Amino acid sequence: MTTTPHPDAAIREGSASLGIELGSTRIKACLTTPFGRVIATGSHAWENQFVDGHWTYALEDVRAGVRAAYADLVSRVEADGGSRPGALAAIGVSAMMHGYLAFDAAGELLVPFRTWRDVTTGPAAAELSDELDITIPLRWSVAHLAQAVRDGEEHVAHVAHVTTLAGYVHELLTGVRALGIGDASGMFPIDSATGTYDAARLRRADAVLARRGAGRLSLADLLPEVRRAGEDAGRLTEAGARLLDPTGSLAPGALAAPPEGDAGTGMVATNAVTPRSGNVSAGTSIFGMVVLERPLARRHDDIDLVTTPAGDAVAMVHCNNGASETGAWVGVLREFAAAIGHPVAEDEAFAAFLGGALEPDADAGVLAYNHLSGEPVAGLSEGRPLVVRTPGSALTLAGLARAQVRGSFATLALGMRALHEEGVTIDEMRAHGGIFRTAGVAQRLLAAALGSDVVVGDQASEGGAWGMAILAAYRAAVAGGESAPLADWIARTAFADETVARVTPSGDDIRDHDAYLATWEAGLEIERAAVTALPVTEEGDQA
Repeated sequence: MTTTPHPDAAIREGSASLGIELGSTRIKACLTTPFGRVIATGSHAWENQFVDGHWTYALEDVRAGVRAAYADLVSRVEADGGSRPGALAAIGVSAMMHGYLAFDAAGELLVPFRTWRDVTTGPAAAELSDELDITIPLRWSVAHLAQAVRDGEEHVAHVAHVTTLAGYVHELLTGVRALGIGDASGMFPIDSATGTYDAARLRRADAVLARRGAGRLSLADLLPEVRRAGEDAGRLTEAGARLLDPTGSLAPGALAAPPEGDAGTGMVATNAVTPRSGNVSAGTSIFGMVVLERPLARRHDDIDLVTTPAGDAVAMVHCNNGASETGAWVGVLREFAAAIGHPVAEDEAFAAFLGGALEPDADAGVLAYNHLSGEPVAGLSEGRPLVVRTPGSALTLAGLARAQVRGSFATLALGMRALHEEGVTIDEMRAHGGIFRTAGVAQRLLAAALGSDVVVGDQASEGGAWGMAILAAYRAAVAGGESAPLADWIARTAFADETVARVTPSGDDIRDHDAYLATWEAGLEIERAAVTALPVTEEGDQA
């Protein structure tokens, strides 16, 4: 995708759109033209913490990080000879889905933010799944609330509303308590026909909470209102503008798109929002999504039912662990290169490491497990990153790289089996994430793992902040009279001149991966033994 080198026109006219996404390790900001062309990006690094048995981020770090990402974007605009934004046409916020942010009636946070990485909600998730007859994953917001009720946590008596990270930041910027339908679908099941929470299941969930002693709670009152893409979700307030830009240069008034989850912005950023299309987002976590033509025949424990930002039903396989361990190995290699006097840039190191990963049989006898945290799809309550090999195997750079990449896709492949069993048709899977910047390597291994075409567009590295900026631009277009559905609009605007690289897996590639996956799945017993043998403290250090 072409970027605009000196975008003063869109900035001066106030027609640019801003997307902000709070990811696991980076908060990103992306400024675009009204049709989704990137003007500039900015970012801020941050990390989660393990506190009192929960993965969390401090809310002061949320506010400071959003401000820092926007400041970085503005500095890049000015460094390229552009003008500091004074007004924006539209703004949108996206973030990691799910989790638990509970507030009292005065708006005070009751317990530290619990993120999607928490796997402490098993009993509640199982009970809700059975009662509602739909899979409620451990990371969903309703599972967190129900587990707090089961555990008799004191704060439950004071809960007045619950939201997601994107919903929290959106309310800071606009004063509006609402969620995009995609993000809301990771809090509680959605009825696509009505475009909001499933009313019958709300009543059944309330009954579960009442049986557990929390009869005062009504989920309909606790959960944010739901909005589809293009619908009104407020405007940037004076306080919101000052939060983003304390210098006072940014004016309030920008239209606000409904806040979305990273799953929804991943769909938009890969142009995968129509039935029979799907996408894979590979980062700290990895998830695959397919827009469904029809409902699934039965419930599957490894499949979430969520929606696109427009409200279409999506089957999602979510894995808590993605490409982080591959990145850690690249970091070790960069450290070694620097130690011998030959420092290399990150992209150069990735290219060198992944360059041999397509060598057949390079990883024979070598298995890699990327589990930094628990992984429900693989049946792991905790994770221990591992590399294990048989005595007769050869440990080579190519073999290590191949094992790391295939290991990072293995859990996803396990979860996607259910869709194949259901006969779900997938025309293509569109992939995005930093690991795909090394052309062709991860893409080919993913195609073999999924048994389907994998497409990487020339804008694949732009990611979720760009997807959110497109949703913000769509909100502005709808306010200006645009009537086209989201899928049609983004196809003729943001993706009008897209070029793509397509990989179709060969039969040999698929058979080779199937054999590898069987060995890898059997080796999960090694992971389980490591969890038992190497206990960790609540701070994440070995006991």
